[in-house]
Amino acid sequence: MNARANRASRANKARTKKKSVIVEVHNVGVCYRQRTGVLRYQKFWGLEDVSFEIRAGETLGIIGANGAGKSTLLRLLARVTEPDRGRIVWRRNMTSSLLALNVGFRPELSGRNNAIISGLLLGLKLKEITGLLDKIRDFSELGDFFDQPAGTYSTGMRARLGFAVAIHADRDLLLIDEVLGVGDESFRLKSQQAMREKIRGDKTVVLVSHSMEAIRELCDRVIWIDKGRSVGSGDANQVIEAYSGAVREAVKQLILEARRKNAAAGGAALK
Repeated sequence: MNARANRASRANKARTKKKSVIVEVHNVGVCYRQRTGVLRYQKFWGLEDVSFEIRAGETLGIIGANGAGKSTLLRLLARVTEPDRGRIVWRRNMTSSLLALNVGFRPELSGRNNAIISGLLLGLKLKEITGLLDKIRDFSELGDFFDQPAGTYSTGMRARLGFAVAIHADRDLLLIDEVLGVGDESFRLKSQQAMREKIRGDKTVVLVSHSMEAIRELCDRVIWIDKGRSVGSGDANQVIEAYSGAVREAVKQLILEARRKNAAAGGAALK
């Protein structure tokens, strides 16, 4: 399904079904301490005064530069961390799963046992997750490595296993942090197709990605995070264009600054 068809499908769903709010984020902030010397620390805000809603069945994209606060925001939505300011309201009994490249598998345990533990942590019953193991193994394409220690896995293998667990866990809210590009071309296409099927099935997804192509194709709305603050939100195409324009301008300024420094250095050498 191409991007135009995806958008048309989502628009049709929106017309036929009023989407209820399942998550409300109110002025949240996350504060960190950065060491500046011996017993000296400085506070800085990784996120500050961020507010938005997530509606059932929508796919929300989050974009921004590295270090902008995107992954921190996903950890808040997954309830891995708590905000230092503001509050988040979840729909009662709502479940979620967070899929990130740094997913915390225990290296001494096999992929199979890590999949079981991950499923239990996501709220699945033991019978449910054990019943999914064959599908998880097949989707992850780990083969015999599924029963080998996760400490022997590459980053891509761990991400594939984490994606396979999350995509089969069937939680209310799927949180994905930069994993659609892992693996070879075949696995990337398969993971993107699995995402499309979740979206067509009215699954609620929050997607963090540096791939504007994936964001544009898969997302209904986009939030742009810059230096911990939300600086833009709304229609995917409009927010992506604004973000891309800001990136181009920043690159242009860096090039101009480098040229000025080179010119100044050349002038000093001639003196």
